[in-house]
Amino acid sequence: MESPFPGAQWFPDPHARHQHTGGAACPSQAVQGHSCIPHLPLCSSSRGYDGHSDLHVGITNSKGVVYNYDQEGVHRADRGWEQCIGIPLVQPDMAELLQQWDSLLEEFSLEETWLPHRYEEQQHNCYTFALTFINRIRQGRGREPLSKAQFTESFLIPHTREASRYLTLHQELAHKDFYIVPLPEQEQDSGAGNDNLLD
Repeated sequence: MESPFPGAQWFPDPHARHQHTGGAACPSQAVQGHSCIPHLPLCSSSRGYDGHSDLHVGITNSKGVVYNYDQEGVHRADRGWEQCIGIPLVQPDMAELLQQWDSLLEEFSLEETWLPHRYEEQQHNCYTFALTFINRIRQGRGREPLSKAQFTESFLIPHTREASRYLTLHQELAHKDFYIVPLPEQEQDSGAGNDNLLD
């Protein structure tokens, strides 16, 4: 599969945790959505992600504020995204983009396109907000925009599939006689969606 952002490298999520499951370590797929490393957090309802439910999508700024769009317009949330599936957006070698990230995201979020009355559950939603911003950044870097299908297949599905597998394993082990103990934070490279979004 061709990388839509050649040149940059994925980096391990610094907030990833491991769960110990009877002699085996399972990397947790839940990340802190308010990370100061700009990324695309995917969260489900307060009941938690079951592997099948719809996910709400946002984009973080460099201070960990999650910009997200719904029927009430654009929100800037500094809490409520603590358990997310995270997809890194700005890589360590993109310092020039990181310096502009917050202002680009803020300007984008103020556009009339994202007013509450424009929201449409199936066609103009949080997903549209995130993908449009990503494509704006890509085009500014001389890259072709991604279609919804490309974005979903190349970036979202690998991460949600891995999270779903983790949740299934975690639930099975939790209902058996296993004790799950968090280990100290460790860097991980899960391999899910190892294509770069912005370069």
